[in-house]
Amino acid sequence: MKIAAYILSTVCSCLLVVASYKKFLPISLSEAFGFITGALCVWLTVKENIWNWPVGIANDIFFVVVFWESRLFADMTLQFLYIALGFLGWYQWLYGGEQKSPLRISSIGWRLAFALLIATFAVTAALTIYLRSVHDSAPFWDAFTTVLSLVAQYLLTRKILQNWLVWITADFIYIGLYLYKGLALTSLLYLIFLLMCVAGWREWRASLSALPTTNPLLPELSTE
Repeated sequence: MKIAAYILSTVCSCLLVVASYKKFLPISLSEAFGFITGALCVWLTVKENIWNWPVGIANDIFFVVVFWESRLFADMTLQFLYIALGFLGWYQWLYGGEQKSPLRISSIGWRLAFALLIATFAVTAALTIYLRSVHDSAPFWDAFTTVLSLVAQYLLTRKILQNWLVWITADFIYIGLYLYKGLALTSLLYLIFLLMCVAGWREWRASLSALPTTNPLLPELSTE
């Protein structure tokens, strides 16, 4: 069953690239490759597979082009930050545990959660003002989703469970934003992201509960 799913995914990806290249679909080649690498990256992340990081870095590069063409400047800049965080996350997952062991899933502490919440409001407000000054097409939503995505990516580099909840919030907003911008395929991709993030939340929560040193009844105490 899994082999059949892999074959089907590969065939669909190839057809999408060909259809984009031949202009059978109203999407750019960069958006098509962004769709493929993005879906693969999230799936690998759900499975806690270290290859999610190099695939994610490739995805970021494709979306730099997509967002430049759509004049979503904050999202475009965000991709460069993703690339940097991608290399950091790659290293952290491999050597971020005790005595440079692979990093394990943990849950967010209340102090970190509070700090990130305050930072989200403050940076969103400042970024919205800036994006209005450069005539961004959707300044507040572009700023808010940018900050949410950075918070989620930071939590992901530390393998903190609640990264999925932040991604779910951001993806929900992204779906509407990209439909508004006419990026139908990217909007569909973020719908897939949303569904995969729900699956990621469930799988990671189950993995965290199974860890012998973690008390699932007190998740807020496991990571500060």
